[in-house]
Amino acid sequence: MLPLRPFRSYWAGLVLAALGVTFLSGSVWAEALVKITLLQLNDVYQAEPMDKGAWGGLGRVLTLRKAIQTQSPHTIMILAGDTLSPSVASNVFKGQQMIAAWNAISLGMAALGNHEFDFGDDVLKERMAESRFLWLAANVKDRTTGRPFADMPQYVIREICGVKVGFFGLLTPDTLKTSAPGADVEILDPIETALHLVPRIRAEGAKVVVAMTHLSIEEDKALARKVPLELIMGGHEHVVIQSFAGGTPIFKVGSDARNLGRIDLNVDAETGELNSIDWELIPVTGSIPGDPELLQAIAPYTEALSQELLKPVGNTQVALNAIQQHNRSGETNLGNFIADQFRAVTGAEVALVNGGSIRSNTTYGPGPLTRQDVLAISPFENPVVKVRVTGKTLKQALEHGLSQAHELESGQFPQVSGLRVVYDPTRPVGQRVVSAKVNGSFLNPCLSYTVAITTYVLGGGDGYAMFKEAEVLSNLESAPLAPDVLLRAVSAQPSIAPQVEGRLQRVP
Repeated sequence: MLPLRPFRSYWAGLVLAALGVTFLSGSVWAEALVKITLLQLNDVYQAEPMDKGAWGGLGRVLTLRKAIQTQSPHTIMILAGDTLSPSVASNVFKGQQMIAAWNAISLGMAALGNHEFDFGDDVLKERMAESRFLWLAANVKDRTTGRPFADMPQYVIREICGVKVGFFGLLTPDTLKTSAPGADVEILDPIETALHLVPRIRAEGAKVVVAMTHLSIEEDKALARKVPLELIMGGHEHVVIQSFAGGTPIFKVGSDARNLGRIDLNVDAETGELNSIDWELIPVTGSIPGDPELLQAIAPYTEALSQELLKPVGNTQVALNAIQQHNRSGETNLGNFIADQFRAVTGAEVALVNGGSIRSNTTYGPGPLTRQDVLAISPFENPVVKVRVTGKTLKQALEHGLSQAHELESGQFPQVSGLRVVYDPTRPVGQRVVSAKVNGSFLNPCLSYTVAITTYVLGGGDGYAMFKEAEVLSNLESAPLAPDVLLRAVSAQPSIAPQVEGRLQRVP
């Protein structure tokens, strides 16, 4: 058993002081309060450890959970969305391996994340049916029936030692453009949904209400300012966030179980009202042994993948930058390499890759690259196609891609090939491109250009609506898939060494 130390978050103390809440000690505290421990994860795409084994791994999380539960018996584990996709294993098993892992870890509740819809509605419903835990997303409806998607409960109330705590989930409406929900899926405004729902939860006796959200941090803050909540447990951003708005603390714990969030709700046993919150971020490192129960649950999936995925397919002379924040805010060597391959395989004049499609949020090499590495970088099986657009449309696409360069979760940032773009992020949106050259010549709005993009971008994914009317020059049925393009490019040469070349120059 791991040693667990008493804790009280300094940050949480400052927040509670601002609320006028004081800490108590001694026997009165112990007798008067019910402690409910919530363990938080969000955006967990694989069960195995990350970063060459140094961080994460749900086996280690299960070890921590069991140890914490001996100290705090009223413990509930919560996932704030995104787990079925994207990952190498999910490309094969459609997220089934993650459900097996969460079942083994005794997950209590999960909010729907946008990537839960990556394989369509039917696959998601299959995964939900396999889950031995609750899925929650109060603002996701079936247009045809008006009922919650897959008949999810709109909320759940847990009663612990006479204290009632209400939980509900919310999903970002951006899911309609960042994933693949069907035409019958309707995602309502999160705040409006919460405004109607929270009074119902409180009417049933829950004086502590927790929102499990998969929203941007700005959406979470807006929710906190307008809806009275005791706590928001969020996901979507892949970084650790501790925030506070409208009297409500907001927590996000990064991605891929590199950290486990522990939140202790200290609830007044007589009134049922929240007295205080303690919070701790627990690093999930290689020093924590993996629990055999979890490893056994995922063993069939791991074994099925291991032989092929772990074989080297190529080599890199430089560290390949797949860090999410970098690929969504500036030029990277990996973004350049992928864009170059899209351009080469289609024969287009230029290529545009949405930075959000470059995954895994780590670096690779220098050294061998396995099939698993390549598929982790490019897990989305979208065809790569060549289209023809005017220079005006291409500039609109660049302006759109650069419109949210400061947003960590904005996947639209453009990684490019055949283009040299100078941009100023301080200018108004739509006017940020200072200059753009196509293969050495200034972009002409009156000329037409061929562009390599994925069908995801072609369909308006990540907000690239301007490509919907593009002339498609490729055969959609025979177009190569993005992961295959990258695999072939890596394996076709003894070694790769892409560089940052100034294709995207930020001024001032």
